[in-house]
Amino acid sequence: MRAYLLSRLAQTALVVFLSLTAVFFLVRLSGDPVLLFLPMDIQAKDVNEFRQRLGFNDPLPVQYARFVSGAVRGDFGESLRYRRDALRLVLERLPATLELGVTALLLTFCLAIPVGIFSATRRGSLFDYVGMGAAVLGQAIPGFWLGLMLIYFFSVRLGWLPTGGIGGPAHFVMPCVVLASFYAARIARLTRSSVLDTLNEEYVLTARAKGLAEWIVIGKHTLKNSAIPIVTLAGLETGQLLGGAVITETIFAWPGLGRLTVQALQNRDFPVVLAAVFVISVTYTLINLAVDLLYGWLDPRTRREVAV
Repeated sequence: MRAYLLSRLAQTALVVFLSLTAVFFLVRLSGDPVLLFLPMDIQAKDVNEFRQRLGFNDPLPVQYARFVSGAVRGDFGESLRYRRDALRLVLERLPATLELGVTALLLTFCLAIPVGIFSATRRGSLFDYVGMGAAVLGQAIPGFWLGLMLIYFFSVRLGWLPTGGIGGPAHFVMPCVVLASFYAARIARLTRSSVLDTLNEEYVLTARAKGLAEWIVIGKHTLKNSAIPIVTLAGLETGQLLGGAVITETIFAWPGLGRLTVQALQNRDFPVVLAAVFVISVTYTLINLAVDLLYGWLDPRTRREVAV
């Protein structure tokens, strides 16, 4: 198990490094950030002086080597727009994204898992058709359109909820609904499919033949044995949610990591973009590592494979 953990941590470090490297070169294709921050009537010598001060006059390999050296120490430079440490600025926005992401995750699991189980155990019923129809609709509706419609009806027309920003519980309602609608739909459909496959297994039929209560058959024998694909998808969705709900945070003016990343890309604020990618990559890969370890509890066969 120790060798497995070391291997996965090494893979995590490699993924983060490759992500940062790709973003480092891609953001430099978007244009010269110096021209974005200087006035139009500035003289050429002042432009060169400003570029030299930021290190953009150096050859690209030199810039990359300097970036790697700083990234190893957690130093991604100073934000070009805010004149503050880029990583510290990103970490200040991370709690807002975590609050929104965790709340949306709770809503997602509270909706998706029960709907998927009941749809599977009542296959062909009205509940099954309605639940899966809602799941298909949730996957089909674009998140940005749903967010705008919610703002129009519940904020502009009815005045029940705030249009955006962060504050009390009312500020969480619409962003969480937008985030949960798509992810809950996917998890509900996968839960139904996985539970249906497990219900046909012999050990489930044997448990029912013994006269066990239906909730014991579902909870103890069915759900746990059908949980691996659900956990896999849930881990991927969790990484996406906690990594930054970019569209949702932008629509609802949520002061989180996703909105900060969009603003940094628009402003060509390279240090902030790289720091944001670093935090998102680490979050995503660590969640996937936790999911891999959870496999061992759900299926003992995976523990034996790891040990081998």
